[in-house]
Amino acid sequence: MDSKKSSSLFSTKIAPHFDEQYSWVHQLRHKFNENVEIAGDAIADVSIFRVPEALLQIKPEAFYPQLFALGPYHHHRAELRDTERYKISAAKRVQQDLKDVSFDQLIDHLIKIDHQLRAPYERYLNFTAETLAWMMAIDGCFLLEFFKNHNQRECKVQGYASPSTKYRIIRDVMMLENQIPFAALRKILEFQNSSTEAATKALNEFVQEFIIEVSPLEIMGKILDATKHSHLLELLYFVLVPKLEQEPAPQDMEIVIDKGENHIHDNGEQGNSEDIKTVCEIIYNYLSSINPEPIRYAKELLVSKPIKFLQQIPWTEAACKLPGLSAIAKTMEQIFPRPKAEDNESNAEGASLSNSSTHTPPLMEEITIPSVTELVNAGVKFVPTNEGIDGISFDCKTATFCLPVIRLDVATEVVLRNLVVYEASSPGMSSMVFTRYTEMMNGIVDAEEDAEILRENRIILSHLKSDKEVADVWNGMGKSVRLTKVPKLDRVIKEVGEYYRMRWVIRARRFVKKYVFGSWKTLTLLAALFLLSMNALQSFCSVYSCHNWSKFINTQK
Repeated sequence: MDSKKSSSLFSTKIAPHFDEQYSWVHQLRHKFNENVEIAGDAIADVSIFRVPEALLQIKPEAFYPQLFALGPYHHHRAELRDTERYKISAAKRVQQDLKDVSFDQLIDHLIKIDHQLRAPYERYLNFTAETLAWMMAIDGCFLLEFFKNHNQRECKVQGYASPSTKYRIIRDVMMLENQIPFAALRKILEFQNSSTEAATKALNEFVQEFIIEVSPLEIMGKILDATKHSHLLELLYFVLVPKLEQEPAPQDMEIVIDKGENHIHDNGEQGNSEDIKTVCEIIYNYLSSINPEPIRYAKELLVSKPIKFLQQIPWTEAACKLPGLSAIAKTMEQIFPRPKAEDNESNAEGASLSNSSTHTPPLMEEITIPSVTELVNAGVKFVPTNEGIDGISFDCKTATFCLPVIRLDVATEVVLRNLVVYEASSPGMSSMVFTRYTEMMNGIVDAEEDAEILRENRIILSHLKSDKEVADVWNGMGKSVRLTKVPKLDRVIKEVGEYYRMRWVIRARRFVKKYVFGSWKTLTLLAALFLLSMNALQSFCSVYSCHNWSKFINTQK
């Protein structure tokens, strides 16, 4: 086999015979014989998952570390071995800070908590306790040193200088498959501090400053507690995602514009319209009895299709937005009632935003919302909020759309994608709140013009090169692992869509586009009338000399 292929950049296979000091059977015998608590190995505690293959194929570089392998999942990737020496150097510097203990003693204590180190990983780790302890010690020392340097605004790792090193390492550190359990970091800090309490405090301080720096959403004022979470990405997720109260699924919302105009009252005009309708039916039935081919074709072209076209027009709705039609709307509605199938089709319009009567998860294509540019043209104002995802709201009265402030840099996309995968992979997640937020942003940001508007309104704080790069970040977030409902965000998406559709300018534009320019029936009618006129003119000219008529007209001028 070609050696280059075997060391592919995105190879995830761990060598099955990497560590043969103890066999799998020996490891199992050791676990059964030693008297340790292994409840932490329960599946409920798993939090470091493998990324689904479907997402890896889309953008593998967002999930596979490019510089440093942290933890067991990518430990044997050949292309990352060159950076191992930087991790070893960091471990040596940490060793100098250990209080009257050797590095071997640290390894021994990590071996004693082997079950805690293995518990978060979804995949079985084919390593001995000693091998895993050394791995966690080296990688943990490197990670703690990076936290310290990053918090001191140092943009490089000692011995590894590069203009983009900081963000490249941040991407690797925040990847789901590259997570190190907090249990290993806390154990290392215990050897550097006088007590367990001091170690926990030091870990929280390191993590607090780092999370604030790399978080895409504002989290100022929140106190982070690493002891309540398994690893860095999980901590960031629960800081960003609020525990939304369970709400009933959003019901059909009624936005009323000009109350009373949509209701058709029964009065004396109904009798007149019924008489007109009866006459039209008699004429139509008479024409239907004429069977010669030319007459039947003309009847179908000039009678049947125009009537079907007139039946499709929502006269009552059109009268509400175009007052000039109000005088004939009631009569036309009675003469040309809309078929039930058409009503069902009309009611289905916007089902992507109002499909709340069922409890089945919406499909990905159903999560649609007008773009930022379209909403601005409809009168919507975008306002930033510092309340994070919990602050997302839409006020129909003031047409104000509140969105959380988000900071985008070269590492943000990796953070966002890995948060989405973590949320989808965690079995305890009842709602994919963060995923729905990214889907909503993907829906409203279609082009760089949309990103520019959000940037100008201070909703997006971009450190990227252009607004197009900002739009590309959100447009690439469209595919998720599984679907679920998030009532609060679904209600906001529905309210925004309903407001957009109810704006009279938009409705008038859609009316003209759908029933005039977009209707083949109208174009067919116009073409037929034009052809009949040309045929009539041709027949006239064949009987009478059009050339003589033209001369006569010119002499009269």
